Amino acid sequence: MASRHIIAVGGSDAGISAALRIRELDPTTEVTVVVADAYPNFSICGIPYYVSGEVTHWANLAHRTAADLAATGMHVLTDTRATRIDVDAHTLDVLGPDGHPDQLAYDAIVVGTGAVSARPPIDGLSGPDALGTDDGVHLLHSMGDTFAVMDSLQQRDPATAVIIGAGYIGLEMAEALTTRGIAVTQIEALPEVLPTVDPELGWLVHGELERNGVEVLTDTAVTGISRTDKGALTVAASRNGEPVSRTVDFVLVVVGVRPDTELATDAGAELGIKGAIAVDDTMRTNLHDVLAAGDCVHTHHRQLGLTWLPLGTTAHKQGRVAGENAIGGDAHFAGSLGTQVVKIFDLVAARTGLREHEVEAAQRGWQPVSTTATPDDHKAYYPGATPIHIRITGDRNTGQLLGAQLIGHRSAEVSKRVDTYATALFHNMTVEALSELDLSYTPPLGSPWDATQMAAQAWVREHQLMSQQRLAR
Repeated sequence: MASRHIIAVGGSDAGISAALRIRELDPTTEVTVVVADAYPNFSICGIPYYVSGEVTHWANLAHRTAADLAATGMHVLTDTRATRIDVDAHTLDVLGPDGHPDQLAYDAIVVGTGAVSARPPIDGLSGPDALGTDDGVHLLHSMGDTFAVMDSLQQRDPATAVIIGAGYIGLEMAEALTTRGIAVTQIEALPEVLPTVDPELGWLVHGELERNGVEVLTDTAVTGISRTDKGALTVAASRNGEPVSRTVDFVLVVVGVRPDTELATDAGAELGIKGAIAVDDTMRTNLHDVLAAGDCVHTHHRQLGLTWLPLGTTAHKQGRVAGENAIGGDAHFAGSLGTQVVKIFDLVAARTGLREHEVEAAQRGWQPVSTTATPDDHKAYYPGATPIHIRITGDRNTGQLLGAQLIGHRSAEVSKRVDTYATALFHNMTVEALSELDLSYTPPLGSPWDATQMAAQAWVREHQLMSQQRLAR
């Protein structure tokens, strides 16, 4: 007989990671994962590559098959919606696949309900209705959304599309739809695409989109979507005070997500940053025996303190901590640095830590100064060398590394190089100390001083010059 019963609500990164950790540490503990849809442990991050056709079947997006999960000893209840947590009784009310209500008892529960797509205030934004009628306008976050998008693409066979939003998913979907032969217009309300990096680096991504046939409209706010008699869609917007519009066959709205907290808040959970569930670094909420993890909770950031930063990497780590503590452990989430990377056609953009305008929010007394360098990814005499645009931010007074942004060709190992900076940030290194790292070298892949170190040295030279100029005044 099981010694205790733990429930994880949510079948994505956090919930499954919690369940796996529990089974790993104590196989005698019974674990039930409650999943609202039929797709536990699917990679939401992989959706654009299924849409593009690079992932040939949706089932390939599963991190683990249902059989793999069952083999661990966990019980997975799919198409089962959690409706109410009774904290005092230690029970979870659910509706099964047939709509039949049931009640599950627990010793501890991990809430991993994730996030849902944000719906901007756009007149005429609807999407598929309850009867499944497709009007060609879609949000995209879940597997259900994915199937609706794929059905729409197959049925409507669009030649043109508008993507509203130019963040990570929006940019990946611009590439995906272009790969399918669809002419894409990308609309972003902010001054530049990929607003998670500085505009001068976002401009490089902007150029890559245009080189691949994507029309890019920045500083453009969409106000409405209307339907023509022939089923086309007219997207109305305002750009620098002037009206603009595009009439297309398909519209995708990807302007971000918001935390899904209803189950937890109805039970009395306190909310934190951006309306996400408040947790400590052990992933415990204010409710007894209720933990939470993933995109539904606020994030402990190693530089900023509390923030909300929905990332798959973070959700996996938080879920693992929550699972361990659900069975009496004392694990702690070490904190995020917001390390992210995205591929847009042949460019890769990455960042970690803080940008200059974000440093003030940390309230640590740092005085940020940044330098941009463009070292080659490997020795220039070996064919194929390409520049990496690297922007480093550090503290003017102490030289502490505060953040890094990188843009380079997909062959330039940008994702691994940003990890070098992330590791340095995790251990509170100075920019100058990056030159002390013993990094690998061979001419086809790098230089005696790696690109990450050459960019650091450029920051040090500029910083020292500024210091000397201040002293000379």
